[in-house]
Parts: sequence; structure tokens; C-alpha cells
Amino acid sequence: MKNGKDVEEFQDVVSQLLARHRSILDCLTKHHESTSRVNRAVTKAVTHCGCISINANRQNFPKDGSLKDCQKYACSHLEGKLCENCYEIVEEELGNHLFYLAALCNLLDIDLKEVFCNELSRLNTLGHFFFF
Repeated sequence: MKNGKDVEEFQDVVSQLLARHRSILDCLTKHHESTSRVNRAVTKAVTHCGCISINANRQNFPKDGSLKDCQKYACSHLEGKLCENCYEIVEEELGNHLFYLAALCNLLDIDLKEVFCNELSRLNTLGHFFFF
């Protein structure tokens, strides 16, 4: 990223291309649909292709460990790696999802770069306590 220029350019291009789904309701439902499509693409990588698998069980964290130590013990539950085909599909669906996220920002007059910067600032400030 060129100091946020890529995010600004992306949001501008989305604004220029967004024609059919100018209604906030259309945009909200398309954003929700894109979430489902990302989930479906990952699910198909597991159930149809098999390039990745999910082996989920309880996360085991030591009782006397610190929050910082949790990362050492946390597991993604994923095994394997996306094959080239599944990678392309998931990446495309994530791109579509980002399109509708930027479209929502445009409709609500929110600067997507500012969202990124503010979130990064919160993460840097709160660190490991952010998600607890």
C-alpha cells in the first residue's frame, strides 16, 4: 500500500462503478451476500476440493499463562493449504466483499482509509486486550 493511496483509489473506483446498487438497502444485502459467498468458497475448499480441512476442538490455554502467551497456544483449526484454484476463488470472493464494503462506506460518506487507520490505531493501543 502506498500510504493509503491504494485504499483511496479503490474507494474512488467503487464509487464510479456502483450504479445498480446505489440504494443502501441493495448495498447492505449485497454486502451480506458477499459474506456468504466467501464462507461458501472456503467451505467448498474443504468439502468439494479437500485442499484444506478443519479439525476443530476446544482451545487449550494454560491457566497461568498471560494474554500474550495465548497466541502461542491458539489454533486456527485449519490443516493444509488452499490449492491454486480454491485460492483464486476465495480471493475473488474477498475482493467482491471489499467492493461492497467500500460501496457502503461511499453511501454513508465514510472514508475507508480512515476506517483502516482508526482500527490500526485501536489495535496498536489496545493490543491483546482488543478482542477480550
